[in-house]
Order: sequence, then C-alpha cells, then structure tokens
Amino acid sequence: MEKKYELIIVIVNEGFSGSVMDAAREAGAGGGTVVNGRGTAKEEMLSKFQIFMSPEKELVLILATKDVKENILKAINKEAGSTTEAHGIIFTLPVDEVVGLKNNPNPIKEITKEEIK
Repeated sequence: MEKKYELIIVIVNEGFSGSVMDAAREAGAGGGTVVNGRGTAKEEMLSKFQIFMSPEKELVLILATKDVKENILKAINKEAGSTTEAHGIIFTLPVDEVVGLKNNPNPIKEITKEEIK
C-alpha cells in the first residue's frame, strides 16, 4: 500500500516553534525542521488589518502522511494558529516523492547507468 505524503508548513512568530512541534507530535507527527526567517509585510498593510506581528519568524516544516495530516493541522491551529500569540499561518503542499526516510514504505528504486541511457 502506497503512502501519500504532504508537507505541512507553519509560519509563526519567533519562539513558538516548540509549541508547534509539541502539538504536532501529540497529533501523530514524527518530527520536523525549524528554519529561522524574517517577515517582509508592509507596516501599512499590517496596521490596516490591525495585525501586530513580530518580523522575526520561524518556519516549521513537517512531512506527514495524509492519514494524520488533518489531525496535525487541527492541533497546530489550536495551539499556535492565527488567533493565538504565535499568529501562525498554516498550509500544506503535496509531495510527489520522498527519499531518505528510514522507514519509507515506498523507497525509490535505484537506477543503474544503463537504465539512464
């Protein structure tokens, strides 16, 4: 049975990636990767919508199977969504292939030089 993966991307204010990962793990995620970043939203846009955000951000990348994705999204949204102090933005992207997972049930077949020609 082939497992389908999704990449969950969470953008939160600096200091909230731990909360995101705690919620994600409780909902079935195995782990994630945190990348530091800086928001570039224009001040006038933020004030127009009465949004007050820290420019320093953390991106949390979580590779999850489709069967647990929805539970992970709900858990993260509850803990660090847009109505919380984390001001989280959460979205997903489909993943076509995965290489490098230790327990990947669908490893990509190695291709020989002869098959490339």
